Amino acid sequence: NLPAVVLWGPPGVSRTRLARVMASACGAEFGALSGVRSGVKEIRDATDQAQRVLEQSGRHTILFVDEVHRFNKSQQDAFLPYVEQGLVTFIGATTENPSFEVNSALLSRAQVYVLRALSPEELGRLIDHALAVALQGLTFDDAARERIIGYADGDARRLLNVLEQLQTAAQTEGLSRIDAEFLDRTLAQNLSRF
Repeated sequence: NLPAVVLWGPPGVSRTRLARVMASACGAEFGALSGVRSGVKEIRDATDQAQRVLEQSGRHTILFVDEVHRFNKSQQDAFLPYVEQGLVTFIGATTENPSFEVNSALLSRAQVYVLRALSPEELGRLIDHALAVALQGLTFDDAARERIIGYADGDARRLLNVLEQLQTAAQTEGLSRIDAEFLDRTLAQNLSRF
């Protein structure tokens, strides 16, 4: 009996991952739409699919709507009957204040959770995990590690992108240890291309 939810927070705080975990924990089907690429037709298609899944397997659908603030008010209204019927559990994700960007009728049916940017300690654990799983053989000195965490600014996706860039550059130069100077030079080269 998961209620409708709006996840509000900055980029890179794992709103999508959280929605997937919620669906998995509930044993629900997971459907996803994007406010950038979807419209009323896709909303209808997703709810039709949710109806088929319910009829065939008895499984409920969690419908995750990324960038929900990108839908206009009438598009957001298209979710209402399905949320009210209980056909889907609506989980919207937004980087914008939902009080201003999410339709009040939809917002009144949802619980809003504010997600915070990741802390330096959390980003540090993410670096450790990446080193153990995907970046074996690569090490960072303390200054480089601090700069990576600072550059990520609470955004896990940004941190992982930087680690990937550094891994590629280190492989190209045959390095296994990343120091602050190498990090600065690598990031400066990538920025200058843009």
